[in-house]
Parts: sequence; C-alpha cells; structure tokens
Amino acid sequence: MIPETFAALAEEVLAAPPRLARTRLVCVDGPAGSGKTTFAGRLADAIGPDAVLLHMDDLYAGWTLTGAVDRLTDGVLRPLADGRPGTYHRFDWAAGAFLPDAEAVPTAPVLVVEGCASSSRAVDPWASLRIWVEAPEALRLSRGLARDGVALEDHWRRWQEEEAAVFAEEDTRARADLRIDGAAAGDRTGFVVLP
Repeated sequence: MIPETFAALAEEVLAAPPRLARTRLVCVDGPAGSGKTTFAGRLADAIGPDAVLLHMDDLYAGWTLTGAVDRLTDGVLRPLADGRPGTYHRFDWAAGAFLPDAEAVPTAPVLVVEGCASSSRAVDPWASLRIWVEAPEALRLSRGLARDGVALEDHWRRWQEEEAAVFAEEDTRARADLRIDGAAAGDRTGFVVLP
C-alpha cells in the first residue's frame, strides 16, 4: 500500500535498507515551484532528528543546473558512502558566488536532498527513494514569482527550459518511486499520490 501521510512515509524510509553506507538517501525532485521544498521539509520533520535536509539551491551556481550534481556526488554522497561526513560550499545567491567556508553534512540515518536534478541517474546507486513532485506550469511560475519577485521572470523562464531538458534526458518522472501532486490542497500531515 502506498503511504499518503508523512508519518507513514517516514516509517517506510526508516525501515528501508540504507544504500549510502549507513544512510538512506531520499531524493525529492521535480520542476521549480512544484512544492518540493515543502514536501521535503515535512518529510524530514516526520522522520525527526534522524534526518538531515539538503537543498540543491545551495549547490547550484546561480541560475543553472550545470555542475550541481557533481558537487552533490563528489562533496556529499561519495564521502557518506565511505562512512565520512560530506561537505559542500553553499552558493550565496545575493553575492553570486560560493561561500569560502564549507558546510558539513553529517552521517545520519536519513539524508533528504530536495531540488531539481536531485534524482539524477548519477545518484541512483545510493538512492533509497526517489520522489517526484509536480504541479501545472502556470502555478509553478506564479509561486516562483511570488517568492522571488517579478523582476526575475526571465530567469525563471530560462530555468524552466533548462530543467525540462534535464528531466527529459534523465527520464526523471518515470524513474521516480513515488509521484506527488504538488498542486493538491492538503494539510501538513498528508499528500496526494499520482499514478
């Protein structure tokens, strides 16, 4: 039976065998503005102190997906696979550069990585669960502009084109273990699963 509450999904995640040394990797992917951050945060909250949440927004070099998966695999996932903490340099969007001080990613029972390209084929060997969150394009753009401001609409539209190409190349939606309706109204405890 497919879980439809964060508590039930958290139980399933914790019961799954770890594939990243002692860590269960959960990837929450989908288009920008679809609800990935909200979903991942609620799942991490349901898992509790056993979960570490990492945002791909911190790994992008600004408005591009280029290099982000390499930064994730090289800096975070490979060290965790060896039983060591991972590190990465957080991108400062205001300054337009990566910060000089590294952020640590501790070894933990669960690592939830959310963001576009988090479910790339490059992470498949380590992923315990790949989740796809989707919503209609107009709603996603509206959410993004409400959050970031209408002055960034050109960036958002270019991003939508880039992410769509990556999703098509990676076949991300079809490879997902669980598909979520990010447009469905729900409470903080549950979500709507798509076929």
